[in-house]
Amino acid sequence: MHSAHPVHPFRKAVENGDMAAVAAQLADDVVFTSPVAFKPYQGKPVTAAILRAVSQVFEDFTYVREIANPDGRDHAFVFTATVAGKQLQGCDFLHFDEDGKIDEFTVMVRPLSAAQALSEAMGARFEQIAQEASAAR
Repeated sequence: MHSAHPVHPFRKAVENGDMAAVAAQLADDVVFTSPVAFKPYQGKPVTAAILRAVSQVFEDFTYVREIANPDGRDHAFVFTATVAGKQLQGCDFLHFDEDGKIDEFTVMVRPLSAAQALSEAMGARFEQIAQEASAAR
């Protein structure tokens, strides 16, 4: 029996629902690419606000696989969740800078019906996200 890999700090923070710990791992110049918005979002305040909103929208969020580049700079975290009663499968693609902070955060989700439910749920929180992001500057 080989020992289990230590849980990645990002994964641990998300699984514990510790959004402050998640935000602490974001680089100031992080670029967040949403599964539903065309244009990426730039910067830690808006990315942290989006991730907080997502954590409220997703139910039964579970990471099921972790795929890592040997150099530790690229990670893919495969997850399942439910949004508005729709089963969703997704992946967080993270790139880490020299300091171990997340500087690229891209989320992909499927199927389309669940992506649309996610888009609607996030759209309803957009004002809140914008307010939190500007308050954090």
